[in-house]
Amino acid sequence: MTAAATVTGIEAIEERIAPLRARLAEHSLYASIRTEEHLRTFMESHVFAVWDFMSLLKALQSRLTCVSSPWTPTKLPESRRFINEIVLGEESDEFDGRFLSHFEIYLLAMAQSGASTAGVTELISRLETIQVLEAVERTEIPEGARQFLRATFELIESGKLHAVAAAFTFGREDLIPDMFRSLVRDLNERTPGSYATFLWYLERHIEVDGEDHGPLSLRMVADICGEDDARWTEAADAAEAALKARLALWDSVLARITA
Repeated sequence: MTAAATVTGIEAIEERIAPLRARLAEHSLYASIRTEEHLRTFMESHVFAVWDFMSLLKALQSRLTCVSSPWTPTKLPESRRFINEIVLGEESDEFDGRFLSHFEIYLLAMAQSGASTAGVTELISRLETIQVLEAVERTEIPEGARQFLRATFELIESGKLHAVAAAFTFGREDLIPDMFRSLVRDLNERTPGSYATFLWYLERHIEVDGEDHGPLSLRMVADICGEDDARWTEAADAAEAALKARLALWDSVLARITA
């Protein structure tokens, strides 16, 4: 695909989803989180978005790289490199002298702040014996998180690589605005150490998404879509659906807080 066509395809998606991104950035959820209990409620739903992000990542890795033996080279070498680089950071980042995934770091943050990890750990334990969508239905988790996960894994099971790549790229954690991170800093100052890990997670994810992973992911979408107009259309649909799902998740968290 030509450079001009790539830019046009990415710009078309960004223009289409701009109103949704604005709604997410201005969502009243952030201003409604005023107490430690509110923040714990947020984390108990948001953790599922952290986990589903890792699942999207592995769905991409399984298609863009060879993860079985015997090894064979895959067809998109640039995207192969991109996704392996992203996996290194997301699945094996360095934190407090250890190598952990961002999901595992998030669980540490939840434990540190007193948020319950029961729902997400139960869900993961169920995956040892049943399929993911069945596990999502049978686990006691917030209903908004359930709907969010259902949308994600139905997308993954569709088998449309370009759609998964678009959902991964345009539904990222850089959607969380500065005002939210400021709130976490304030709470951490009031109760020193209680939110230090969560603050690290937020700032680290924004850093790598904006400076490294974000640009790489845009190139990955362009690489996968190529000159196929149908793929670009479906990628845009998936990006829009991912942001709508995130809005619905935020709405559900807000409802739990205000209730």
